[in-house]
Amino acid sequence: MSLDPSFVGRSYPPTAPYQVGREKIREFATAIGATDPAYHDPEAARALGHPDVVAPPTFPVLVTMAASRQIIEDPALGVDYSRVVHGDQRFAYTRPVVAGDELVCVNIIEEITNRGGHGFLTTRTDVSTADGEPVVAAWSKIVVRGEA
Repeated sequence: MSLDPSFVGRSYPPTAPYQVGREKIREFATAIGATDPAYHDPEAARALGHPDVVAPPTFPVLVTMAASRQIIEDPALGVDYSRVVHGDQRFAYTRPVVAGDELVCVNIIEEITNRGGHGFLTTRTDVSTADGEPVVAAWSKIVVRGEA
């Protein structure tokens, strides 16, 4: 089943706020082997001018992957998640994510193409604080493999 290109430009409602916790940042940093003291120690982060521990650059994937369920589970789009392969991920920061942030995501479908029996879906997730301050934009490309 191919993906419908008419979905390009579709935006989904903002997600509920995600409370970024200090321990979640530390756990994530430890899991990926990120040892920068600013990821673990509030005093080290404050010495760099941050209000609390700073999240590693790939941390928003925790929030954006959960938010992307809006797209993946949209029955009208018809993505078969059992056939999905992750193709690409990138981030463009306005400012770092820090402990205490309440983050809200808005998902937008930026591109849909179908080639060789596979669907290619590029999404952008705009992540901001609950107060509307932009934090990061995250792009993700998935490939929905066609029938073999």
